[in-house]
Amino acid sequence: MKMREKRKIGLVWLFALMMALALSACGSASNAGNSANANGEETSGPVVQLTISAAASLTDALEEIKGIYESQHTNVKLLFNFGASGALQTQIEEGAPADLFLSASPKNMKALVDGGFIEPDKQMNLLGNELVVVVPADSKLTLSTLQDLQKPDVKRIAIGIPESVPAGNYAKEALTKETLWDALQPVLVQAKDVRQVLSYVETGNVDAGFVYRTDALSSTDSKVAFAVAPGSYAPIQYPAGIVKATEHPEEAAGFYDFLQSKEALDVFVKYGFSVPE
Repeated sequence: MKMREKRKIGLVWLFALMMALALSACGSASNAGNSANANGEETSGPVVQLTISAAASLTDALEEIKGIYESQHTNVKLLFNFGASGALQTQIEEGAPADLFLSASPKNMKALVDGGFIEPDKQMNLLGNELVVVVPADSKLTLSTLQDLQKPDVKRIAIGIPESVPAGNYAKEALTKETLWDALQPVLVQAKDVRQVLSYVETGNVDAGFVYRTDALSSTDSKVAFAVAPGSYAPIQYPAGIVKATEHPEEAAGFYDFLQSKEALDVFVKYGFSVPE
């Protein structure tokens, strides 16, 4: 092969190599900041983590909603901080990171709005619930009213700490109306949240406990003895709001809107919550 032809071939290969490198660089640049979801589909931008402080009674419903939402929004990850609404309120007031707050009581939401932690127009009443008394699944007790809690066989009754657990406050309100609050003090066992009340009942550590109907529906180791008369306590409302200090206002607003969608509300209803008209 002549020297001129060898030089020509060499130049062609060199040009092709340079073009390949250039195209590769462009491809890398265009994919910068992209990630792939579980299906191998690319999603633009970094993944944003939203922290949602939510009442413990919302645990099961929100865990299902998390799966739905994250599958539709692959650039958002939801991290839940479940607990008593009063404790969560205090955490937010003390600067704990939170993007949204879902409370089991309007009182806790109002406190954060009044304190400037949540804008008045960035919160709304999302759900409703009902207070019930549950007993262990194998219990032989016959209870149908609050007055029955005075029976000699009822030796321990679990209740959420009224000052921080909305379910406990609703229970105290109902017992006070029936003039039973003081009389039952010797047998009351206080719990940090409504899920702990349910656990005490399920394990037989108490004879009865006050929980939401939604919690009772999630349990196979307890059963509902009776529903507390709705007129004996304030309506149970679950407000949701966007925390003013969120570092991800757009993503927080997106999840806030999704919670109000039919798709999300259908999940809440499945778990026993009611939707305000």
